[in-house]
Amino acid sequence: MKNLIVLIAFFMAATTFSMAQKIVYVDTDKVLNSMPDYKEAQQQIDKITEKWQKEIQSKYSEIEEMYKAYQAEEILLTDDLKQRRQNEIIEKEKALKDTQKAKFGHEGALFKKRQELVKPIQDEIYAAIQKMATQSAYDFVLDKSSGVSILFANEKYDKTAEIMRSLGIGGDE
Repeated sequence: MKNLIVLIAFFMAATTFSMAQKIVYVDTDKVLNSMPDYKEAQQQIDKITEKWQKEIQSKYSEIEEMYKAYQAEEILLTDDLKQRRQNEIIEKEKALKDTQKAKFGHEGALFKKRQELVKPIQDEIYAAIQKMATQSAYDFVLDKSSGVSILFANEKYDKTAEIMRSLGIGGDE
């Protein structure tokens, strides 16, 4: 009887142990910000953004000048000319807003450029994470930087440095 109880306890412990899941986490923002390719991509995106913002600001200034000129001449214009000038200003504003949306809007040119430049880098990180998780038999790998609420994380489960080393960027920070 005593052997049976010990045997049952052993199987219960073995079952509990085998059901334990191995969970680790990685700070992908830290990995990304340590990658030279990512920094270069960000610089390219910043340059494009600055260029487009200057173009849009220049066009806003043109529209503002048109409006000021219209206001200065308004009392001298016929109703037909007033309407034509107002429509001209409105059309330029509409075109500018459309351009702004095409460049900076959801799924606009900036979004697509960011995807083009950053997605391959993110894919490289995710491939390294997947390789590490498979080799080390981890059940879950959480991203500390992605907004998942991790209220506490024991440093011994942080695999950020391991991922950084596997990508050749060092992780001894």
